[in-house]
Amino acid sequence: MPAEQSFRNISDTALWAAVYRARETERPDALFRDPFASRLAGDRGREIAATIPPKAQHDWAWVMRTVLFDRFIGEKIRQGVDLVLNLAAGLDARPYRMVLPPALQWIEADLPDLLDYKEGILRGEKPVCRLERVRVDLANETARRELFRSLAARAQKALIITEGLLIYLTDDQVAALSKDLAAPQSFQHWVLDIASPGLVRMLQRQYGFALDRAGAPLKFGPREGPGFFLPQGWRPEAVESPMKAAARAKRLPLFLRVMAMLPESSGRQGSRPWSGICLMTKQA
Repeated sequence: MPAEQSFRNISDTALWAAVYRARETERPDALFRDPFASRLAGDRGREIAATIPPKAQHDWAWVMRTVLFDRFIGEKIRQGVDLVLNLAAGLDARPYRMVLPPALQWIEADLPDLLDYKEGILRGEKPVCRLERVRVDLANETARRELFRSLAARAQKALIITEGLLIYLTDDQVAALSKDLAAPQSFQHWVLDIASPGLVRMLQRQYGFALDRAGAPLKFGPREGPGFFLPQGWRPEAVESPMKAAARAKRLPLFLRVMAMLPESSGRQGSRPWSGICLMTKQA
């Protein structure tokens, strides 16, 4: 399958991401285990991953993104989060694979077809917490605001997750979503991933053409880094570099180890490829 024909739509990126979780799970030294990832990726996901050139696979980046999200999510749940809202949840299986309080409310929001597929694969599996799925187009501002209002009333302290979502949105779309998330009083924390303009350009060169054809171009790469979210009511509580985390875990390719040793600011990241997993807290 030619690379330019690999992705049909943005939902196919969820199959692609699941492949990397499956690969990690198969390692004897796995940093996490997702026993559902291989089934969720399916043959289609493996076919998509096979079209990506080896130099553009970046297994370490996908793995460390999952590891760092897991870490921030676990930390906030231990601190008393009672509801997790996973926007564009894709094929994430955290409600099945993580150690979570049984009373925790976990809401997955995504497009109907993707959630239908996911439910079919996971039929018969039991989540470890109170899992609900909401079929919604998050690009519909009216629908998502109503969703946020209804969920906010059920929580004292909610955590939002947007893993692998923001890069497909424009700056204006991310700003609007950020403001909508800041509006409910109980929405207190947010875990997100961002890329620098330099990294977005690099990824566009590597597989942007295939994503463009599928109607899922890479867009969001704020020069301000996590500071982009300050005017929308969110401040960075912690920012972790997947590259540095991969170096510590001895997962980084040799040619990147020197780069990982360089100082890395969480502020303006214009030309140098950089990504961050950010734990955001709503400003008072």
